[in-house]
Amino acid sequence: MELTERIDQLLSEKYSTDEIFTDCFTVDIELRPAQKLYVFVDCDSGMTFEKCRKLSRYLEQHIDANNWLGEKYVLEVSSPGIERPLKFLRQYQKNLGRTLEITLTDKTKKKGVLKSADEQQVILEDTVIEKIEKKKVEVQVEMPIPFDQIEKAVIKVVF
Repeated sequence: MELTERIDQLLSEKYSTDEIFTDCFTVDIELRPAQKLYVFVDCDSGMTFEKCRKLSRYLEQHIDANNWLGEKYVLEVSSPGIERPLKFLRQYQKNLGRTLEITLTDKTKKKGVLKSADEQQVILEDTVIEKIEKKKVEVQVEMPIPFDQIEKAVIKVVF
């Protein structure tokens, strides 16, 4: 079993046995050169510094006890942050009302406010200007996008 799989398994156990982590889920685990392990965790109720610290200590105990990374390593446990692509339906549902930029499998991009997300698709809403009887009018347009057409989706901060 690869190290990332072991870490994922440990985290799953922690989520199911510790009540402060029951709404948490692993987004990504990256093992980079020079013994650097990055763990990205999200929670439906929001990821806090305290949760990151507790998960980090929990993982350190197992990494050290099993000598998985040797004596010198870097472990970073954090929330995925807005710059990381959304990967799971839970992340989409958690970010309803936020602006997303979605790159489709055909490389076109769609941008809009995330209105809904279910197992099949997401729905973005965008404002477009249409000409109606010689007048320009702002119209809200909904764009359904099937999950199988999404290559990458990131949150865009709007100021």
